[in-house]
Amino acid sequence: MTRFRTIFCLILLALVMGCSVIGGEDGLFGGGEDESGEDEGFLGIGEDGIFGIGGNPETYRDARIMPPMEIPPELDSYTIDALYVIPETPLISGVTFADDIPLPKPIETRRREGVVIQALGDRRWIVIDATPAQVWPLVRDFWSQLNLELDMADPGAGVMETAWLESSNAPELRQKYRVVIEPGLHSSSSEITLRHQQNLRTQPPPLTVEWPEVSDDPDLERQILDAISQYLADRNDIYQASTASLLAGTIEGARKANIVDAAGNPPFLALRIDYDRAWVQVRQALDNAEVEIIDSNREDSVFNVRFAGIVQQAPEPGFFRRLIGGSDDAPELSYQDFTLHLEDAGGSINVTSEALEEAEDSARLNRELLQVIIENLV
Repeated sequence: MTRFRTIFCLILLALVMGCSVIGGEDGLFGGGEDESGEDEGFLGIGEDGIFGIGGNPETYRDARIMPPMEIPPELDSYTIDALYVIPETPLISGVTFADDIPLPKPIETRRREGVVIQALGDRRWIVIDATPAQVWPLVRDFWSQLNLELDMADPGAGVMETAWLESSNAPELRQKYRVVIEPGLHSSSSEITLRHQQNLRTQPPPLTVEWPEVSDDPDLERQILDAISQYLADRNDIYQASTASLLAGTIEGARKANIVDAAGNPPFLALRIDYDRAWVQVRQALDNAEVEIIDSNREDSVFNVRFAGIVQQAPEPGFFRRLIGGSDDAPELSYQDFTLHLEDAGGSINVTSEALEEAEDSARLNRELLQVIIENLV
């Protein structure tokens, strides 16, 4: 019992001494006295416990604001400047969205030209970076916006035909349009062609419609094709899967340009387009790829070109390679001459490549030349 009293007295003495050091007038957290002479003790043994807050808290709120310290111009004030500036309270407007919160625009991972109209001679067609399944419902919506009925719509074949229409500009005639949606030259691209036909209203409508190779009125074809292309270009959701038609997904999915590897035979490029367009497309692809064309002969269906293969971009040399004098120069290219032949195979135009002088890497360069052409078709 005597030992217990001794320990208790020592603890009590330590607490009393600690309060005088920490909470006293000259203590570590002492507050001194205010103007009224009352103690402003901050941290000590208070009413609510050992570390209760004592004194009058209003005294600290009413403390005077001292002017900022003035630093002589020859000294640096960086270490005492305010490092964290408190920003002003932002003004929050009460404007809310009229409708739903706007969604972000769809990400376009690969887009060459968007929606363009290409022309070759008297022919014109739309090229769009979207699949036929995505384009089909949008073209159908185009006719719905004009309150025009369709006599025929075959999403599997990609064909739709309008009903016979009356025009105020030519009241004696009736008009009819036919739209064909096909896969394009590149994957996930489509081509849209339009045909126009007209006849006299005094004659009964034909039971079977024979569509001409060329529209009866090229100006009307151009106007409607321009309107369709503008309608497609204005649609922000053209690349979203929600706009795709499941029925139109049965349209032949193979693009019009493919490299064919036949067993035992050299590869060739198959273009499912007519010869005139194939010639123009191949020439334009060579120009886009900056492949030198030595000469060409359309009557013989031949391009003579100079090609060194697909140039791979070399990685930047590392630190140690630069330290020992590594070269940053591109490797020297070895050019070879090739002949491109265009041959009409009935349903397609086949493009073959042949080296004028066989070398060890001629087979590889032949295929790379075809790959460069197909990647630069427009």
